[in-house]
Amino acid sequence: MSSVKIGSFYLPTFNQLLVIIQKNIQGSSMTITKSVTFIAKEGCEAKMKELLSAMVAPSKAEDGCLFYEIFQYAHEPRRFMAVETWRDETALDGHKASAHYAVYKSSYEPYCEDKYTDELVVLG
Repeated sequence: MSSVKIGSFYLPTFNQLLVIIQKNIQGSSMTITKSVTFIAKEGCEAKMKELLSAMVAPSKAEDGCLFYEIFQYAHEPRRFMAVETWRDETALDGHKASAHYAVYKSSYEPYCEDKYTDELVVLG
């Protein structure tokens, strides 16, 4: 599918945007990509979703944030995954020092049964 024309502007399709993002991420060896998996305690799915969702907009607005999304597993509603890519360690450190990160860190544990982090590498 080609770009979509709106007036005199051409907007890329979703797949074209993914290619652009991937090339930008691959082009920098210093980027940091992580997936963080959260397992909500039984009955705490709504609160976990609220806390994690509140991180998206302010995180995306941070300097050095290249990608930041929270996912909830369709067939495992207690399982959530944050996928984030940062320009470099300095950007990630800035994220960890932000006010919204402090609120999340001080709030999520009562609702979370398990949490683990994986560093990811873009392959292609």
